[in-house]
Amino acid sequence: MADLIIRIKKKTDGSAALSCLRPDGSTTWQRQEGQLGRFFPLHDLTHYAVESVMGFQRAFYGLVAEGWDLSDFGTVESRGKIPDEAGLAESVVGLFDLERMTGERGNAEQMNEQLRTVRADRGLSTTLSITDEQIARIRELRAELFDRWKTVPPGEALELSFHRAAGSAV
Repeated sequence: MADLIIRIKKKTDGSAALSCLRPDGSTTWQRQEGQLGRFFPLHDLTHYAVESVMGFQRAFYGLVAEGWDLSDFGTVESRGKIPDEAGLAESVVGLFDLERMTGERGNAEQMNEQLRTVRADRGLSTTLSITDEQIARIRELRAELFDRWKTVPPGEALELSFHRAAGSAV
């Protein structure tokens, strides 16, 4: 059984909506309007690829599976500081978002250096070292997810099962 069912709806006005269903039947959802409706579906799919390939247990989707509401992210008032693994995952996803925006692909050595720099700038350390093989698997899964998203007709949704076990992508 999946830890989370993720639905990203492509709305007819170009916006999107993310909803997540937990095994206990509870849900959380969020509208993504305007420019956010174009950015966040790809960002959220990148999270799926990164968290699945890297085997993260307590990153974005893992926390949602635990009961976090989508509105809990970005504020410390409701849940406190996000776990380090979630911050680390966000940093890795940010590198892939930057790659998508610039078209410049880095190898493991370059990405690890960028990751260390980003984390150090925020006063955080990192023990994560991403490999070229993991980068290739993330890119492959992300490309597959992006292709699937492109074929979703307006008014319909892409649905994914998320499993926190390492290496359980799609």
